[in-house]
Amino acid sequence: MILPTKHVPPSKSLLGASAKLLRPLRSSPTVTDLWAQFRSDPDVATFERFVLALDLLFMLGVVELRDGRLKRSD
Repeated sequence: MILPTKHVPPSKSLLGASAKLLRPLRSSPTVTDLWAQFRSDPDVATFERFVLALDLLFMLGVVELRDGRLKRSD
């Protein structure tokens, strides 16, 4: 379920959930703040999916944790 397929729409894939997490990173939120924003989002709905989406972004080198805040990698 990382990539969308014939049976998994983009919004339900981890790649889609990860893309949604990128928008609020402009304000450099903490992980807790980011989770509070997406807790009720139906595409990210569980903490497990939230963590997996963040892990995917870290593994791809898109985000990093600096001084306790999430930031886009330079």
